[in-house]
Amino acid sequence: MDSMVTRRAAIARLTAAGLAVALWPRHAAASPAKIPMVVYKDPSCGCCHKWVEHMEANGFAASVTDTTNMTPIKGRYHVADKLVSCHTAVVGGYVIEGHVPAADVKRLLTQKPKTTGLAIPGMPASAPGMDGTPFQPYTVLSFDAQGNTTVFAKHDRA
Repeated sequence: MDSMVTRRAAIARLTAAGLAVALWPRHAAASPAKIPMVVYKDPSCGCCHKWVEHMEANGFAASVTDTTNMTPIKGRYHVADKLVSCHTAVVGGYVIEGHVPAADVKRLLTQKPKTTGLAIPGMPASAPGMDGTPFQPYTVLSFDAQGNTTVFAKHDRA
């Protein structure tokens, strides 16, 4: 009888160990690498912090640089005055100005259009990080280094 208990215990241990080994690679592979981005924002801006949280919750890894002087950042990345918002990010060689949704940034990175980046001028109440209610439609623009824009996405409803 002792040999049966030992045998059962051994089988149970091997089954558990085999299951753990079998599941580990699948679990590790299921977590895609986060997309790195750099975000420049004012340290006292709460909506910028919420936007960073939105991006991180949607697969981005944000490295945040706090600065109270955003003007040189906007100039360095060719963000025209008409496109300015509260924060500027750089991801995959593109500039992201303002509260652009993560889904639009992912689409940009997938499609790889010839553009400088995306912008939501101002601070629309319904954009990610702003969390305004009721929902107010807003538009995401693509822009070039000269400030020329085209509509990239329209967000008409929540």
